[in-house]
Amino acid sequence: MPEHWPQDALVVLGASEEMIPLYQEARRRGIPTIAVDMRPDAPAFAFADTRLKVSTRDTEAIVKDLGDVHPAGIVGGASDAALASWHDLGVQYGARYVYPKRALTAGDKAAFHAVAASCGVTGYGWTASDNPEEVAVKAAQLRFPLVVKPADGSGSKGVTLVTASGDLSAAISYAHSYSVSQIVIAEEFVQGRPLAIEVFMRNGQALLICIKDKEFIDGTFVVRRLCTAQLLPETHRRLESTVERLCRALGVVDGPANFDAVLGADGRERVIEANTRLGGDGVPRLLAAAYGVDVVRALISLALGERFDSHLAPTRTAHAALELLGSPLAVDGELVGWEGAAEARAIPGVTDVALYARPGDVVRPHDQSGHKIGLLVAAGPSPAEARSALDTARALIRPVVRPLIGVKEDS
Repeated sequence: MPEHWPQDALVVLGASEEMIPLYQEARRRGIPTIAVDMRPDAPAFAFADTRLKVSTRDTEAIVKDLGDVHPAGIVGGASDAALASWHDLGVQYGARYVYPKRALTAGDKAAFHAVAASCGVTGYGWTASDNPEEVAVKAAQLRFPLVVKPADGSGSKGVTLVTASGDLSAAISYAHSYSVSQIVIAEEFVQGRPLAIEVFMRNGQALLICIKDKEFIDGTFVVRRLCTAQLLPETHRRLESTVERLCRALGVVDGPANFDAVLGADGRERVIEANTRLGGDGVPRLLAAAYGVDVVRALISLALGERFDSHLAPTRTAHAALELLGSPLAVDGELVGWEGAAEARAIPGVTDVALYARPGDVVRPHDQSGHKIGLLVAAGPSPAEARSALDTARALIRPVVRPLIGVKEDS
């Protein structure tokens, strides 16, 4: 811990790979950063000016350690863990932008069901409790299949698709192990077209909306690919209206939010979850590729109390596709290296090849969002051309991973 923290710094809550663009933008502006993250090896620490190694959830410890610091602003990124601290620290330091307390409701999936219902969004069956036996009894009365997950979870952690009541107990226990609140929710699985909707609000109106098709890794709820969606104009307008209402109900008058939704065969949308923050999984890169906008710059401007709308004005209209890269193994491994990265970058239409893992790093099976090790983004004048460029690049790039089992004995 430094003897003197920089004054007029931007306090950034979190230092995962998703947060690196925030530090880069602050440095571009000449604003010093104080990175807060409890992990000593947090990847974004290398981009920060100073580091505070405490939990982003521990507001009291952050304030105590920062002492007489007067930050220029407080900002969080694609992480739910820091949202309550983002609000509390904004109040503590009299920040120009204070993260809205009401937006924390989105972090409770049971409470969000009530918000969605109040906005006229079509609902579906669910039950939630901190008592595992109660969840099991009430869930057994719902329509199978069910999705069982932690009520305060994110990143596909602790999520199970349950097709029979006999599997409920194990799924509830698994979800419980990932829940800080110890509350587990079971929801009826909604059939239809999975969508992810990104929005950035200004003065209670959506300044930017991007609706994306979402594809999962087989047999999981872990996102593999996102592509800008083609929808009927009336469907697009209805989804825009829905997420605007939800944002206002959640207190998001200015700033980002994102929603997971399913468009059913009946033409109606069910909104599954809300995240009142920037989207993760490289979404800012996809938005830049498709529209030429910069949501990271907009967020930093918002945190500093500056106008941010110019960063969200589209400079082009394209289609974009993003694929997340993970380990090819079902066990923990060590990354030996990457093959085909240079060739993938050279494919026409490819806008980003980001490799988070380096040779020698331990990589986990890609069974949750936080275990991704890289991503690809491509853009084109049509969805087919964007997908084609992405497919070509994906066929070229390959992470070489060896299992950790037996490595020590063999070396």
